[in-house]
Amino acid sequence: MIHIYMDDLRKVPKGFVLARSTEECLLMLRECEVDILSLDYDMGPGDYSGGEVARRIVLEGLFPREIYLHTSSLWGRREMYEILYTAKPEGMLLVNGPLSSDKLRDIAEETDLK
Repeated sequence: MIHIYMDDLRKVPKGFVLARSTEECLLMLRECEVDILSLDYDMGPGDYSGGEVARRIVLEGLFPREIYLHTSSLWGRREMYEILYTAKPEGMLLVNGPLSSDKLRDIAEETDLK
């Protein structure tokens, strides 16, 4: 089970696999069992946005156990949240913001124990 951090600029947190493009993120969602997904919205020129990833998650049923929206784009965060919230399975955690520093620390510590 993996944790995915989709972002074109930021450094990947410890314990996460980095997806630098929307296509890379979608490939991992299709091919791997994903526990936590953290999404950016603005993925740079020539790439789709996090909104497209949210749409694909819904259309293809690619829901991980938890999704966090770490983007600094308020509009983009709202778009992704609205797309995902209406279709999320019962029991899936959807957070309209980034992972907390406590959660990031716990994931990093779990990685150290493996």
